[in-house]
Amino acid sequence: MAQRRPVEDGIAESTLSLLRSGGPRAVTVEAVATHSGIAKTTIYRRHRDRREMLAAAMSRLAALTPPDLQADAPERLRWFIRHAVEAVEDGIGVGGFASLLTEEDPEFSALFRKVLVDQRAKLAAVIDASKADGSMRADIDTETLIDAVVGTHIAERARTAGPGQDWQQRLFDLFWPTVRA
Repeated sequence: MAQRRPVEDGIAESTLSLLRSGGPRAVTVEAVATHSGIAKTTIYRRHRDRREMLAAAMSRLAALTPPDLQADAPERLRWFIRHAVEAVEDGIGVGGFASLLTEEDPEFSALFRKVLVDQRAKLAAVIDASKADGSMRADIDTETLIDAVVGTHIAERARTAGPGQDWQQRLFDLFWPTVRA
């Protein structure tokens, strides 16, 4: 049983790495076996097929640890920006995102949209808690804020091939005056 966790981690990490770089079509059991060094038979003992392997790896994307309940509103907004960006950058990556936009792989798109619902709910909960405690404006549309942060990240990535180190701070500086109570 002690071996199971590292093997699952290796499968998931390779699955997500291939997804980020080449999109969902790059993710096959054979490719994951080659990338991870884990035997195909081992992968098949844990996952019935490619879809199940992708689902298991992508379910990790929604596993966000919320910020400290004692965090102030600016820190919650920074957490929110960081994790909204990670969903694309460290989650499905540019390859997965491109496939999502083009519907290149409808099965992947449907699977990711299910994961996205869970992830967005966790992001929204942080903003909604800040609205409820009065540290952010109650009239801010949470879903639109999520879309604005993710959309801004995608636009910056397209414009510059990757946001600079100060990008998240610049985004915080842009949004904080708008959302603070």
